[in-house]
Amino acid sequence: MSEPLLIVETDGPVATLTMNRADKRNAMSDALLEEIERFFRKPPAGVRVAILHGKGGHYCAGLDLSEHVQRDAEHTMYHSRGWHAALDRIQFGGLPVVSAMTGAVIGGGLELATATHVRVAEPDVIFQLPEGRRGIFVGGGATVRVGRILGADRMIEMMLTGRKYGAQEGLALGLAHYVVDEGQAMVKARELAGRIAENAQLSNYIMIQAIARIEDMSKADGLFAESLCAAVTQTSPDAQEGLAAFLEKRAPRFR
Repeated sequence: MSEPLLIVETDGPVATLTMNRADKRNAMSDALLEEIERFFRKPPAGVRVAILHGKGGHYCAGLDLSEHVQRDAEHTMYHSRGWHAALDRIQFGGLPVVSAMTGAVIGGGLELATATHVRVAEPDVIFQLPEGRRGIFVGGGATVRVGRILGADRMIEMMLTGRKYGAQEGLALGLAHYVVDEGQAMVKARELAGRIAENAQLSNYIMIQAIARIEDMSKADGLFAESLCAAVTQTSPDAQEGLAAFLEKRAPRFR
């Protein structure tokens, strides 16, 4: 019996998703992407945060080119749009996701990582978008997600030259939020996931849904959307509990 492509383990409110293609540096197959999307479509009851990482020393080395098939323009577009739908499910599904990154975070792996909300890198991490050096173009959302982080100018140079960024450079650029010592990515990811799980679920949900979308809005529309988000969260039972906990000098007990 073959091993699962995605190993899911739950520990209270935290689910750990392990991409299990170590022999391929966790290169993304269509089947693995489907497994990841299936999890985020309907997370287990009680799970409030997810951690995503790769088995065997690499996060994800990109699209598995050994599965590459020659597609016409129509079917290439459909395949790209399938990636967009899957990564949108991660980014906007409502569940905070922490990436524990090691080794290769390349191509589709970087697209996957930037769909998650908190990114922790070990010193051996390599960020790269090599598609331009292979005669192709990104198709999993990099122009939006990676481009928003780096800016168009820097992303163009990165793709034209095949440039690799290390963990510390990625931290400075925003590709990672934390850099930790070797072997500590999962330790830090679990610490952060535990902290996030203590937040009010509604507040986490609104942060995930609203902030990235407000970035796309005009100033006036963004400010109005912010007011709506404030109205929803600040009148919730969790907001009342948060205020009471602050006044009583205790930790809040959210729903």
